[in-house]
Amino acid sequence: MTKTALITGASSGIGLALARQFAGEGWNLVLVARRQAQLEHLAKQLKDEFGVNSHCIAIDLSKENSARVLHDEVRFRNLEIDCLVNNAGRGHYGAFIDQPREISEETLYLNITTLTSLCHLFGKEFSNRGNGYILNIASVAAFIPGPGMAIYNATKSYVLSLSRALHAELADDGVTVTASCPGPTESEFFDKAGTDNLKAMEYIKLMPASQVAKEAYRALMKGQSVVVHGVLNKMMTETTRWLPRSWVAPMVKSLMR
Repeated sequence: MTKTALITGASSGIGLALARQFAGEGWNLVLVARRQAQLEHLAKQLKDEFGVNSHCIAIDLSKENSARVLHDEVRFRNLEIDCLVNNAGRGHYGAFIDQPREISEETLYLNITTLTSLCHLFGKEFSNRGNGYILNIASVAAFIPGPGMAIYNATKSYVLSLSRALHAELADDGVTVTASCPGPTESEFFDKAGTDNLKAMEYIKLMPASQVAKEAYRALMKGQSVVVHGVLNKMMTETTRWLPRSWVAPMVKSLMR
């Protein structure tokens, strides 16, 4: 029987690459993002290329109760989800105190509240059924404080910690939970975050979203708790573990200028 994966933020970047990865593995899809036209275009592409069926749900997951609305729509369409992919997220560059409060609150809601609610709503179904997968897209930013992107890094630390906990909690119920931690990736993220002129961008080579998707899918199927993408990113996460904590934030701050 063909399995179905629900992917948030599926219209671009890592989400789009994950949709193609799952489709290539024979999964049917529920594609979720704000832009209906792009979702429908993607669904047609995936049908033509891989022969899979896709349902499109256009919704802004940064809005209150959006997780419940999405879950209700899935139930209304009588869809059984086998894998939840929490990819939708956002970040904004700038000093914390200069960020508009409404933007910060929407970021927190999307990156934390909606993700947590979806994990609970679908995770409970998976647990009761005795099988299922949850793939949460965190970031290498989860491992370090982020002066200049303080809220984004903090939310990704939450996603990583939650994913590790759920990996342990749900393992006995037959549910696999994996946190994917990519570094800078080819996507719309940097355009929207306003990081184009940062010093750090001079030294960064963006990883193809397709590579992130392939590695994340493989880690999920292997039952890994966490996957960090890229040799340099793995080295960074290991190195920062051993540096004095008082050093790390100032080092990041110097790069985020």
